[in-house]
Amino acid sequence: GDSFHDGEGAAAMPALFREALQDLMRGRDWFWVAGNHDPAPPADLPGNSVEEIALGSLVFRHEPSGSRVLGEVAGHLHPGARLVKSGRSVRRPCFASDGRRMIMPAFGAYTGMLNVLDRAYAGLFDQTSLFAYMLGLKRVYRIAGAALRPG
Repeated sequence: GDSFHDGEGAAAMPALFREALQDLMRGRDWFWVAGNHDPAPPADLPGNSVEEIALGSLVFRHEPSGSRVLGEVAGHLHPGARLVKSGRSVRRPCFASDGRRMIMPAFGAYTGMLNVLDRAYAGLFDQTSLFAYMLGLKRVYRIAGAALRPG
C-alpha cells in the first residue's frame, strides 16, 4: 500500500524509474496493494488493485493486522531505527521483523519514519525476536531489538 504515497505520484515518476518499474512488471502478474494515500491503482500502469493478497501462508497488506500472524508483510508505519554507540547516534529507515511479521520502510521523499520502539508498534512484534534491518548507504545492517534506542 501507498506505493507512491500520492494518488498522482506515478504520473510524476521520472522516465528512468518508470522504465525500470515497467521492466519489473513485464511478463508478471502485478498487484497494487491499496493504501490510505493511494487507494486506487495508478491509472497509467498495469496491474490489479487489491486490499490484501495471500501467497501461500504469506499475506501482503497495507496496515499490519494487529493479530498474531505467521506470515505478514505490511507498510503504513514507515519504521525507523536508532542506535547510539560511542556517544554518536544513527537513525535510519529499516525493515522491522520478528520472523513472523515484517513492516517495510518508506523509500519516498514525502514520508518520515517512526521509531520501531514507538507505542504504535505495541503488540505487533515478539520483542525477544525483533530485528531492525537498517538501511545503510551500501548495505543493510541486521540489528537486534535490544540494541535499539527510542527517539
